[in-house]
Amino acid sequence: MTADPAAIDVTIVDGYVDEPAHFGVPPYISTYPRYAAGAMVDAGVPEERITYHTIDELRDERNRWADVANADLMLYIGGMTVPGKYVGGTPAEPDEVRELAWTAEGVSVMGGPAKFGVGEENAGGIETERDDLDFDFLAMGDVEAAAHDIVESGLEGFNGRYRDVEEVTRWAQKGAFVVEEHPNHPEYLICEMETGRGCPYRCSFCTEPLYGDATFRPPETVVGEVEALADHGVRNFRLGRQADILAYGGDGEKPDPDSLRELYGGIREAVPDLETLHLDNVNPITIVKWPELSREGLGVIARHNTPGDTAAFGLESADPVVQEANNLNVTADEAFEAVKIVNEVAGWRPEDDQPPFDSGAPGEPPGDRDADVEAPTFGDGAPRRLPKLLPGINLLHGLKAEREETFEHNEQFLQRVYDEGLMLRRVNIRQVMAFPGTDMDETGAQIANDHKKLFKQYKSRVREQIDNPMLQRLAPPGTVLPDVTLEYHQDGTTFGRQLGTYPLLVGVPGERDLGQTIDVAIVDHGYRSVTGVPFPLDLNAASMTELAALPGIGKQRAGDIVVNRPYDSVADLGVDADLSAFVTTGNPAGAD
Repeated sequence: MTADPAAIDVTIVDGYVDEPAHFGVPPYISTYPRYAAGAMVDAGVPEERITYHTIDELRDERNRWADVANADLMLYIGGMTVPGKYVGGTPAEPDEVRELAWTAEGVSVMGGPAKFGVGEENAGGIETERDDLDFDFLAMGDVEAAAHDIVESGLEGFNGRYRDVEEVTRWAQKGAFVVEEHPNHPEYLICEMETGRGCPYRCSFCTEPLYGDATFRPPETVVGEVEALADHGVRNFRLGRQADILAYGGDGEKPDPDSLRELYGGIREAVPDLETLHLDNVNPITIVKWPELSREGLGVIARHNTPGDTAAFGLESADPVVQEANNLNVTADEAFEAVKIVNEVAGWRPEDDQPPFDSGAPGEPPGDRDADVEAPTFGDGAPRRLPKLLPGINLLHGLKAEREETFEHNEQFLQRVYDEGLMLRRVNIRQVMAFPGTDMDETGAQIANDHKKLFKQYKSRVREQIDNPMLQRLAPPGTVLPDVTLEYHQDGTTFGRQLGTYPLLVGVPGERDLGQTIDVAIVDHGYRSVTGVPFPLDLNAASMTELAALPGIGKQRAGDIVVNRPYDSVADLGVDADLSAFVTTGNPAGAD
């Protein structure tokens, strides 16, 4: 007897995803659980019969496993096709996913990028193979289409098909409600948004071409989804589900600034009080082939986005031998030119008192940037905010034809960017994961394993010689990071991040209450993180550790400051360090 959709109880387990053009590790929520929930509602399942849990919730509260066991349909979503390190959540490991399948007493379905393959662990430098991990069904097409069809069939089965634009438009809006069940909702949650998928290029390692050539959703469908999510309390969005945002709305390669203007303008109009609007991927070859159209498109983005945005460039290797062997589509010189153009168009810093965005018009200077202000902006006199949009560089190791000289080519490229006075938002260095269906399948992880020692030494050099000085240029002392959410304690320091694309990890001296959001002023730099103090820091209330972290102060002076409180003004300190960018005197009557 087939099941009545109106009587089906569903549990969605989010094991998190990380793909070349899709991210869903907290504080992000990917499109998959939202679209799958909407698809099942569209097929007749009432919203109240759909339960959503993250894998971290199941780890922390074993009683939640009853929802896995008792559901008529248990839908697991997960899979990592690029390796990463995560702060906000830990992706499900294969053994945990198997336990889900064994626990489920109803029908179990696994979907998401796990369909491309599973390794022994979530890490780089490994080989993968397709594995259903003991689930009843593996969705080899779209997991949301599978969810819709298995419900419609009365839990009898489904075909491995892909959904169409009309379906995803309905499902995206109908499934927006599921964000309210995410443990980070509403303040510390950012929704990954799909503008399109697929890619016209065929790099050897990448799973994105397995979705076919690039196709895009019309602007009004994305805007409608943003509006639906906003109705459920979301104010943070990332346009990350696409291989190249500059190609949005066109043929998949050539920029279409008008489509970007309609997309970004529509989002800003739909949610005028949004807090984060970032993107992820930009193909540098697009900028090189169509520089003027790209400049216009980048200007549109910089008018509408929020500061600290990152355009991730998939250079992958600066070695021409590796580029040819792996069908990489951009040379080191071309990538350098693309880095330069993004810096020039969007590497400016907004003033503290600027309005959030300016819709602009074709031919106008981007955003609120004055026409005579050069970019990139850094150094003395620069505004104390992160730049609007900067490139990031992805470098992938273990590719075919990699050699010792490959590491030298990559370092030389990064050094050139720095020496030319340009900025990178971040450098992402990782080792390849080889998946069935990609050209790297045959090579596997052999080269990555052979070069592990070289890789480790090279990565350390990049962190010391490039990352640290670049971070000082990007976010010099006194730079203010608004709305940093405090996430965890380590060694007497509280660490937090802003919401957004590749946010800076900020260490604040002392152990502060977790979950709160504070403004932070940067005082020092590591390789991949910064140290900051609450902004503005009240001299009459600050702790010893906070005062000691200020530039030019240290422990002894911090002790003197505390002993001599209260202060009526910063000038009363009598120190030769300029602390005006960091501190205030607050209420002298309330001093220690």
